[in-house]
Amino acid sequence: MKKVLVGMSGGVDSTVTAVLLQKEGYEVEGVYMKLHDKPGYHEENWRKVQKVADYLGIKAHFFDLSKEFNDNVYTYFVESYKQGLTPNPCVMCNRTIKFGKMIEFADSVGAEYVATGHYIQCDGEFIYAADDSNKDQSYFLCEVKKEVLPRLIFPLGTWIKPDVKAYAANIEVLKEFATQPESSEICFVENTYDEVLAKHMNIDMPGETVDIDGNVVGTHKGYMHYTIGKRRGFFVHGAHDPHFVLDIKPEKNQIVVGTREKLEVHDFKVKQINLFEDLAEFDCQVKVRYRTQAVPCHVKIADGEATVTLQQPVFGLAKGQAAAFYDGRRLLGGGIIC
Repeated sequence: MKKVLVGMSGGVDSTVTAVLLQKEGYEVEGVYMKLHDKPGYHEENWRKVQKVADYLGIKAHFFDLSKEFNDNVYTYFVESYKQGLTPNPCVMCNRTIKFGKMIEFADSVGAEYVATGHYIQCDGEFIYAADDSNKDQSYFLCEVKKEVLPRLIFPLGTWIKPDVKAYAANIEVLKEFATQPESSEICFVENTYDEVLAKHMNIDMPGETVDIDGNVVGTHKGYMHYTIGKRRGFFVHGAHDPHFVLDIKPEKNQIVVGTREKLEVHDFKVKQINLFEDLAEFDCQVKVRYRTQAVPCHVKIADGEATVTLQQPVFGLAKGQAAAFYDGRRLLGGGIIC
């Protein structure tokens, strides 16, 4: 019997994942990963994980990864905002924690496979978009290391979310999982990003709003309040048309603003390239944010950096976000926009 370690969060998706894999004949063990110190958060989730483990008759492990998460994800999030970037902590968490440290933990308990409740498909060689396009999370795995793909299982890749909830609701002991609210996209953000950043720095530092030529045209309340494409929360003298944030200059506490057409981008650079096959120059589609459509492009890689030339422009491209490359539904990999 093949052994699989299931990442269990206390949510409906990971719960149904564990149930399905046991029904398929896998020897299942669960692991709850403590990633941060939000008060009361882990006690309740661990209770739910133990409830599922008792129902299935499986072993559940409590794995404290709070230091590793702080070093690799949380600090990365905070420092990126200090630098005027728009980071994607979930992408880094999947690479270093969920499909990094969790793989190492699977080795320690003798599990050949690792599974999570992500809405993704994987054939051991590539990752593919899930059937449920509203829940597809393949974008967030564009930086996962190629060598771990043969060990990954995602049972929910062919499911849609309402069917997952209905499945749990039909099992008496699991009904609470079907009705609980959706978890936050970023686990350590309770309300707003500003609340997190304010714990580490002064985010309320009024500064200058400038145009693309560097002329001072207004004021803002502190550069950390803004991301590329934002159109509110700053002042522009005498502006008749809506203005948007085009760039952020943290060293001067300035934001650069302009009209919407100035957000248009036709090409850009990507660093930290991570591909699931050896490619140097190729045509594909690229997704530059999670909730955007992938657009056709040409990618050329040289000296560890990719130049991405778009066949149609995108708006509001943000430095620090992930760029995920696709061939249809097949994820080719990705990198970080620079």
